[in-house]
Amino acid sequence: MSVAFLNTSTKTSAKRELMERALDPHILLGMPHLNPFGLSETWLMKELGHRHWLMLAQQMDMEDADFRTPDGREAYAAICATSLKQARLELARANDVLVVHSSMSQVSRTQHASIHHVSIGAGIIAVVEILSAFVAREKGGDNRSLTKMGVATGLAQPRLSNSLAAAAAAFRRGQSDVVSDIYLAELSLARTMIIRPSLQEEFNGAGLLYFANFQALATRAIEDTLPPSKLMRRDVFFNGNINLGEAIELKVRSSDDNVRWIVEFYRTDGSRLGLVTTWFA
Repeated sequence: MSVAFLNTSTKTSAKRELMERALDPHILLGMPHLNPFGLSETWLMKELGHRHWLMLAQQMDMEDADFRTPDGREAYAAICATSLKQARLELARANDVLVVHSSMSQVSRTQHASIHHVSIGAGIIAVVEILSAFVAREKGGDNRSLTKMGVATGLAQPRLSNSLAAAAAAFRRGQSDVVSDIYLAELSLARTMIIRPSLQEEFNGAGLLYFANFQALATRAIEDTLPPSKLMRRDVFFNGNINLGEAIELKVRSSDDNVRWIVEFYRTDGSRLGLVTTWFA
């Protein structure tokens, strides 16, 4: 059942200041932010996901992102979908100043979307959209019991139409061809693999398989077939989560020219967990 959550954060000016500092648009790049080919996509998605949650807390006049249900359970801004476009991550170098300009809107009773324009100097190197919905566990410790929660009426913001939210809803309804120019029927099955995500590296502090690690796992699976290539675009859609220690199945599909790829994520019972669509140059 969908219910509104309560803000139970204890107000401290120190936390609010730290939250504002974490949203500073300027970041001096160093080794933690980079890989041999430029800006790390995994680092970028983690950073923007963090900013998304902090922006939600600010929008709701909270001192930190400690979202709670009326009965005190933890609530999370779970990521429903992400989209990375205009990628030129290879332009990033150590000691460059990365600039992130972000905005947020409410797109439904349960969902919010943020857009992040990422640049170095005068040039955009990525435009990222993140769609989230508030969820909470119905059963303690059971990630399969996550249920959507509505935002309290008094906090609702004007709602805007959103194509990423529409595609994410189509994916949750069971559609596979949710991106207009990539179709499963056009792609060949390159490989299937079973993996067990690392408890220490691929789950987050809430005990959930972290959204940013879906694209990282997809990249790893693709690189077993295709050498590292220039990323142009990546869209990721999510449908729930798994419990600690569960294995997942990945089905890797590619176009004949290796430009378009889809990695499907499945739970061990065969239900769909996620879909990662990738375009290379």
